[in-house]
Amino acid sequence: MMHMTFYWGNQVTILFDGWTTSSWISYSLSLLACFLVSTFYQYLEDKRVRFKLVSAAKASNPPPKPQIEDPLLQQQGDGKTAGGSKWSAARFAGAALFGLNSGIGYMLMLAVMSFNGGVFVAIVLGLAVGYLVFRSGDEDVATLVVDNPCACS
Repeated sequence: MMHMTFYWGNQVTILFDGWTTSSWISYSLSLLACFLVSTFYQYLEDKRVRFKLVSAAKASNPPPKPQIEDPLLQQQGDGKTAGGSKWSAARFAGAALFGLNSGIGYMLMLAVMSFNGGVFVAIVLGLAVGYLVFRSGDEDVATLVVDNPCACS
């Protein structure tokens, strides 16, 4: 039976039937894995945003300022963007990184939905440590706000 409220204990199923813990050792290793994956999520998000900024800087000097006031009213033009043509390799790479990071983010969300308190704490701590290490020094915060509409970052 799946828990519908937070509980504390070392017996938890995370994501798959095969990922079940029954001892404190397996539970601790699972919490460590959740912590590392959530830290890796922040690392990938940092790399994706930096990749996008670098590709935009190479395509146009200087890079255009983000329009925070009206992001939905930006003109579409002729299909060209700051990253080059509409179907450039840089845009495909950025989309692949976004897809990978989104998949990891949703897997973390599903792991939290195990309702185990330890899993929740491990993931939140991993996201916080990853943010501190990889993303807290971001200079261009406006790009991050406009760029990532996901609530999971």
